[in-house]
Amino acid sequence: GRRRVIPRLVTAAWIALAGSEVSAETTCSDITFDGLPFTICEADVSTSSISVVQSGTDGRPLGSFAAAEQMAGAPMAMAMNGGMYHDDRSPVGLMIEDGVARARLVTSAGHGNFGLLPNGVFCVRDNRADVIETLDFAASPPDCRSATQSGPMLVIDGALHPRFLPDSTSRFIRNGVGTSADGQRVIFAISNRPVTFHEFGRLFRDGLNFPQALYLDGNVSRMFAPGTRRRDQASGLGPMIIVTDGPPGSP
Repeated sequence: GRRRVIPRLVTAAWIALAGSEVSAETTCSDITFDGLPFTICEADVSTSSISVVQSGTDGRPLGSFAAAEQMAGAPMAMAMNGGMYHDDRSPVGLMIEDGVARARLVTSAGHGNFGLLPNGVFCVRDNRADVIETLDFAASPPDCRSATQSGPMLVIDGALHPRFLPDSTSRFIRNGVGTSADGQRVIFAISNRPVTFHEFGRLFRDGLNFPQALYLDGNVSRMFAPGTRRRDQASGLGPMIIVTDGPPGSP
């Protein structure tokens, strides 16, 4: 893959042109924003199939990208861990897998990053995908084919999460997902060195110009992005987000 340095403000469309093509549907690239290295993948909901998966046909957690790809039955253009999970690898918050709710929405505050409100839901529908703040989601639940709840929100209607501090010293490898206002473009990102929440949120808001973005996790962050020759080894994962070539329902 090629590494690109992006200026403080840049459109995601420019990044798509600059990236290393995985397929006609999904574009991945290594970028630098404000001196920090990231890997990003952009998918278009009209030409890519985006799913949240957690369990195999036997009901047991898949746990790895290889198992997820085998179940998908098609080469993956991108995969990453897709939300926080308990010791038994069950999701902490809402998870919808192939139209079936596997865990319920959690609206209360709690401990850890998940409980740092506002948190949110990544929801994939038949014709769009959106990051939606949890209380907005609860007030008018959309018909999600796939969904995962995580937290905190990184960007909410173009603003950084109010609890993020520019001078924070808490740094981790972090991964997250952002969606465009029209719900047609999705960007998945992972930092390639430890970053703060503020820095990671600014990547989506200022570097990628995405109005909504959701944090997925820290320490366990992994990405599979063959277009950049990135194939992180992962085992024991809970929910995963996978992107395959072709729109939903295609052979």
